[in-house]
Amino acid sequence: MKEDVRTKLEAYASGQSMQKRHSPRRKKLKKKEPEQKLAPQSNVQEVENITELPIEQRHNVIFKPNDGPQTEFLAAGEREVLYGGSAGGGKSYAMLADPLRYMTHPSFSGLLLRHTTEELRELVFKSQEIYPKIYPGIKWSERKMQWVAPSGARLWMSYLDRDDDVLRYQGLAFSWIGFDELTQWATPYAWNYMRSRLRSVAKDLPIFMRATTNPGGRGHHWVKKMFIDPAPYGSQFDATDIETTEVLRYPTGHAKAGRSLFKRRFIPARLSDNPYLAEQGDYEAMLLSLPEQQRRQLLDGDWDIKEGAAFTEFDRNIHVVEPYRIPSNWVKFRACDYGYGSKSGVLWFAVSPSEQIIVYRELYVGKVLATDLADMILEAERDDGGMRYGVLDSSLWHKRGDTGPSLAEQMIMRGCRWRPSDRSKGSRIAGKNEIHRRLQVDEFTEEPRIVFFNNCTNTTAQLPSIPLDKKNPEDVDTLSEDHLYDALRYGIMSRPRFSLFDYDPHGAPRNSMPVADATFGY
Repeated sequence: MKEDVRTKLEAYASGQSMQKRHSPRRKKLKKKEPEQKLAPQSNVQEVENITELPIEQRHNVIFKPNDGPQTEFLAAGEREVLYGGSAGGGKSYAMLADPLRYMTHPSFSGLLLRHTTEELRELVFKSQEIYPKIYPGIKWSERKMQWVAPSGARLWMSYLDRDDDVLRYQGLAFSWIGFDELTQWATPYAWNYMRSRLRSVAKDLPIFMRATTNPGGRGHHWVKKMFIDPAPYGSQFDATDIETTEVLRYPTGHAKAGRSLFKRRFIPARLSDNPYLAEQGDYEAMLLSLPEQQRRQLLDGDWDIKEGAAFTEFDRNIHVVEPYRIPSNWVKFRACDYGYGSKSGVLWFAVSPSEQIIVYRELYVGKVLATDLADMILEAERDDGGMRYGVLDSSLWHKRGDTGPSLAEQMIMRGCRWRPSDRSKGSRIAGKNEIHRRLQVDEFTEEPRIVFFNNCTNTTAQLPSIPLDKKNPEDVDTLSEDHLYDALRYGIMSRPRFSLFDYDPHGAPRNSMPVADATFGY
C-alpha cells in the first residue's frame, strides 16, 4: 500500500475528516480543534449493570403503573373488575392503559364508554396524549371514534347516556368493554346489556369488563350492591344477582351445572397510592377542605357516604333494627309503587302506640304483571292478621281506552285492595319533608319516628343513597332508583295513626276497615 493512502486511512480511523475538494471560489477554512465538553458532575452515574437502574431510566417509559391498586387492576384476571374509591387514585389512566395490553392481537376489539359526549371528550384527549407514544403507528379516526393499531386491533371510544343507546351495539362483539365513572349510570341496565356483547373470536384472547368510579352518582346504590357489598375489599368473589344476592350459576342440565358463571372483584383506589399527587400535598389539601360528607366520599373513598344524598340524617345504627313480633292490634298497612318495565316496590308498615312507624317488610321485583304482583302481596301478608289499608300510585287508576279495567282495578279484583296515593300539587315535596321529620329522634320518646327491620335490605340501601335533584334541591332525583322511596313516601303521606279505639290489651286483632268505596276497595 502506498504511503499517502495509509496516512488517509489512519486519519479516517482516528476520527479526523478527510480533506475534501473545494471550489476555487470558496476559501479554505482553518479547522478548529473541537472543544471537549464534559457532562455536569451531578448527571454522571457509573453503573456496572444496567438492570440495577429503575426501569424508567433503562427505557423510554411512557406509562408505568403505580405500585399497589393500579398495578393490581391492570393484572386482574376476574371477568368483571371495578377500580374505584377516592379521587386522585389514577383511575382514568389505568382505564386507558388496560386495553393496550391486547392491541398487538389482530382480533382484539375493545369499547371504552363514558356517560356523555362531554365526558368522553376528556378521555379522548388523554388517549391522544399517550397512545401514539406507546404504539407508534396507531391511528385515530375522529369520524369513527376509534383507534386502530398497526396489528389491526381496534378500540372504540363512545358514550351511552340512555338505556336505549345500547341498541347501537346490537350484533357487535367486543373482547374488552370498559365503563369509566360507572356510578353515572342510574341503573345496571347498560352494564348488564353490554355483557351480552362480550365475546372473543380467538382462543388466546380473554374477555373482560372493567369499570372505574368514585362513590356517589345516580348509580351509587346498584354499583355498591354489585361490587362493594358481596365481599371484603380486594377479594375475589362469585358474581351474584344484585336483587336476590344469590350466586349466578350454570343451570341444571348444563355441562357446568352448579358452577358459578364468573368472578368479580373490587379494587379500592386511594390518593396515597398515586405518588404524583400525594407527594405534592396540594390536591390532598383541597380534598381536606371539602364538607365532611364530600371529604369522606372523595378522600376516604367511603361507600357509605353519597355525594348529594337527600337523607343525610339516616343512620343505620339508629334507624335499622332487628325484627321483632309486631302485636296484632297495631295498625298495619302497605304502600306500592308499581312499574313493569322497571321495578315494583312494596313496603309494609306498622304503627306503634307511640306512633312510631315500623317498616317491617319489603318486596322489590321487576317485570311482574300487576295481577301477579297482587298475588305475591296477598301471599306475603297471609299471616299478618289483616291490613288496615293499602296505598297505590294513583296513576294506576288511569283508564286504558277500551281494553278493560285499570291496573289498580285488576289488582283490587284479585282481592288486593288499594286507595290512590296523594298526587296533589306539592305532594312530592311534602312527602320528602315528612320523611326528614320521621328520621329525626322524638324528643319525648328519645326514639326515631321511623325504623326499618334489617330484612328490608333494598330500602335501607336506597334511602341513604338517593340523590337530590340538582335542578330542584327540594326534591330527589327522579332518574335515580327511587321506587322504594316512592312507596315509602306514599305510605308516610297516608297519615297513619295509632288509634286508641283499636287498642286491645289482650291483643285481639282488628281486621280491615269496612268498605266505603267499592271502586277503591275502601
